[in-house]
Amino acid sequence: MMEENKRKTAVVNENEIKKQQEYCKKTAFVISERYAQKPLACVVTYGCQQNVADSEHIKGMLDKIGYGFTENRTEAQLIIFNTCAVREHAEDRVFGNVGMLKSYKRQNPDVIIACCGCMMQQQHIADKIKKSFPFVDLVFGTHVVYRLPQLLYNALTRKKRVFELPDMDGAIAEGVPVLRDNDKKAWLPIMYGCNNFCSYCIVPYVRGRERSREAADVIAEAKALVEKGYKEITLLGQNVNSYGKDLSPAVSFSELLRSLAHLDGDFRIRFMTSHPKDCTKELIDTMAENEKIAKHLHLPFQSGNNRVLQEMNRNYDREKYLELINYAKEKMGDALSLTSDIIVGFPGETYEEFKDTLSLVEEVKFTSLFTFIYSPRKGTPAAEKPDPVSSEEKGKWFKELTDLQEKISADNMKKYKDKVFKCFVYGKGKLGDNYIAARTDGNLIIEFEGSEKLIGTFQRIKVTEPLTYVLKGEKERN
Repeated sequence: MMEENKRKTAVVNENEIKKQQEYCKKTAFVISERYAQKPLACVVTYGCQQNVADSEHIKGMLDKIGYGFTENRTEAQLIIFNTCAVREHAEDRVFGNVGMLKSYKRQNPDVIIACCGCMMQQQHIADKIKKSFPFVDLVFGTHVVYRLPQLLYNALTRKKRVFELPDMDGAIAEGVPVLRDNDKKAWLPIMYGCNNFCSYCIVPYVRGRERSREAADVIAEAKALVEKGYKEITLLGQNVNSYGKDLSPAVSFSELLRSLAHLDGDFRIRFMTSHPKDCTKELIDTMAENEKIAKHLHLPFQSGNNRVLQEMNRNYDREKYLELINYAKEKMGDALSLTSDIIVGFPGETYEEFKDTLSLVEEVKFTSLFTFIYSPRKGTPAAEKPDPVSSEEKGKWFKELTDLQEKISADNMKKYKDKVFKCFVYGKGKLGDNYIAARTDGNLIIEFEGSEKLIGTFQRIKVTEPLTYVLKGEKERN
């Protein structure tokens, strides 16, 4: 099935992709015989943008097979849960929602229920599904998404349940159909997996090792998106800064960004997520020098204390992080928007060490933060560490952090009063029935009164009133 390119990463060969295309036809015949009307599929996605992109490929394959789509699980003939393993809360939601389908399956035995994604790649989770949820027909892992047509065919035609969870480092599969959720904004995976093994994180275990798509394939897909009228393209990877290290010859992420920025058309490039240990001044220079690259840097620091960072196996320190941030500010000035991730209450963290996180937040003055109380993940080193601080105490620390960031965000917003931004209008707003929402180059949200016909276009918007996490504005008159 697999062939070796002149590089470390395994690539799914063309014959395997053609085989899956044949299974699309075979499965299409099976569902036409099984269901009196065109069957509907409901794909439920949890977790990160990479999972969203995976679900778009899942829907692309299902579309080729002949399924329609619904968001109502109780009118679907196929229900797929694409799961996330990053935090316990997400796992609990999956178990709860799958469990609620037990009676629906009993009443509708022709319905296929499937689970895939990061949760399923963990053996103890797969064992729990097998034992406690016998009505789940199909379970498959992150490495075999491209084989969905074959796996679904097996689930439909065999009387036994299908579990496909290979223990492997992963591969690159090109040519898999995609059905995008939006016709103006696109997710574009450029690499998969992670080599970092942060002590709290399950991702390397469930997503496999880092593997990069060929630059030519990424550029060709981006070019096609622009030609179809897409205005915002977000490059995805567990650590985009590691892009290209496994290619031969090697291609840096900065080089890929420059190539994409030179494509013809009116569009904007975003990317996530960056790891500070691999973030370079070259990348920051590339962002600063290219108009089509958004001036938004999401650079998770997780903790402001060096001992905690070492325990997290983050491979950088506070000083290195601040050096990068200050360089980015120097190069991009007020145009730069900075966001980050923070874990509160890592095992063994003291309040004095947590205060180093508060001081870093105060120094950098992030636009916004994604903050989480530590959630132990079975199979990671951090889950085995002593964790003496109570959940109640961690909750107090968490509130202290979010209160600080709320004040910083409100102060940051004030400087945008009366400024004009080129914005991508992406959807309906929340400030009122007639408001629509737009995103600036720096990832700030501006809501303004306007027609929904503007959704999917770039507009120049003037800020009229800064709020805490959103700006109120008005469309600039021509």
